[in-house]
Amino acid sequence: MTVRNVRVTEPVGARRVLLIAVLAAAVLIGFVAVQNLASSAVYYLTPTEARERNIAPGTAVRLGGQVETGSLRYDPQTRDLRFVLTDGTTRVAVIGTGASPALLREGAGAVVEGTFAADGTFRATQVIAKHDEQYAPPSPGATPSHQTP
Repeated sequence: MTVRNVRVTEPVGARRVLLIAVLAAAVLIGFVAVQNLASSAVYYLTPTEARERNIAPGTAVRLGGQVETGSLRYDPQTRDLRFVLTDGTTRVAVIGTGASPALLREGAGAVVEGTFAADGTFRATQVIAKHDEQYAPPSPGATPSHQTP
């Protein structure tokens, strides 16, 4: 008696349908992931990019740059905040109201959300101070110093 190896094969059509379903699921998962990440990412324009794009007054936008040295003014009575945001090429006067972020200081990075006014100033509805990525823990038993304006 002779034993033959008999291979059981799936129909080619079923394998192709399974492959297409797996690829479609992967594309769908990738699309959902990109949409969720895009909504949580903070994108901003530099002052030069905003000038080059001719952002119309009243259009909501985010600007990012450095707070120009000597420009930061905050009045705690009126809660009026004013400073110049620059990218080294273009300067934009920023006017906002509310509490000044604790980390906002001259020479440091900042991102502002708001709109341009007709006179070219930027009316900030939110000011976000950026900080450097260096962290040095305080010595044991020492009180950390804070650099607030």
